[in-house]
Formats: sequence, C-alpha cells, structure tokens
Amino acid sequence: MTRFTLGLAAAATALSFASAAFAGDQYVDETGFAVSGYDVVAYFDLPTNAVGTPAAAPVAGNAGITAEYNGSTFAFSSEENRDKFAANPAQFAPQFDGHCAYGVAKGGKVPANPYLWRIVDDKLYLNITDVVVGFWEEDIPGNITLAGSNWVDIEADAASGSTIPKFSSTAPNK
Repeated sequence: MTRFTLGLAAAATALSFASAAFAGDQYVDETGFAVSGYDVVAYFDLPTNAVGTPAAAPVAGNAGITAEYNGSTFAFSSEENRDKFAANPAQFAPQFDGHCAYGVAKGGKVPANPYLWRIVDDKLYLNITDVVVGFWEEDIPGNITLAGSNWVDIEADAASGSTIPKFSSTAPNK
C-alpha cells in the first residue's frame, strides 16, 4: 500500500468514527417510543397510495414487543416484525431520525406525524402536517436530495423536543 492509500484509509476510518459519535437522537414524542409507537416494519407492507392522496393508516406497535435502536425504543405489532428490524434496523427506521423530511429539506429538525408517510426507494420518510406533505410531494426527489445535503450539518443537533401538531398517538398497544 502506498502512503496515500494508507492515509486515505485512515482518514475514512476517522470520519466514520466521528460520524457515529455525532449521530443525532431519534425523534420521540410523549409516548416515549420512536415513531409514536407505530410499527416501522409494517409500513413496508402497506399499500403505497398515489402522490396527492392520503397514506394508509400505520399499524400500531405493541408495548411488549420492542427493540432498541439509535438510543430509542421502537414498538412492533409482531415478533416477526421486531426480528426483521433487529436484523437490519437501518433498513426500516425512518430517515432523518424520524424527523419531518420536508423540515430537514428546509434545514431544521421538527417532529413527524406517523400517519404522513411515504416509502421512496425502499426508505421510510415522515412529514409533519398535511400542508407540508403537499410541499414535499411537489418535488420528492429534489426534497430528498436537499434534505440529504442539510442532514450532514444538522444530524448531530439534538432531536426536536416539540409536539406533533394536532396529533395524539393511540399507539403502542398495551
């Protein structure tokens, strides 16, 4: 290996450790659960409605079937879903630590409503209000790109401590 290759490998390793050390917290609302106690694996089995139409209702998790990820507790509707999540949590956890994807595209961390979701390229995105969903859907690919660019600068910031507007979770089931 050349010095350049070794130096590049060392820099990449240091960067990956730094990224992990500065990862932000998952958004958790008053339920004490990530995604307000809804089953993140179940989203991937729900029908994806056309842009401009409301998303299908999420599936409530069960407070007795949980897994820990990114410093938070996720609830699941079945042990099978919990096990799928545990095998690959990054595949199922919502993007941007469960914060509103459009909010991140605009440069900030705000809460996200688990009823306002969309799966794009096998990734779960959440938004905060119906109005915001309209803005998000005007240019989903562009908003994802912009959010990804902004996320680099805000990921390490504290999770939003705000309440989801006009929303109260009935999940998880006891």
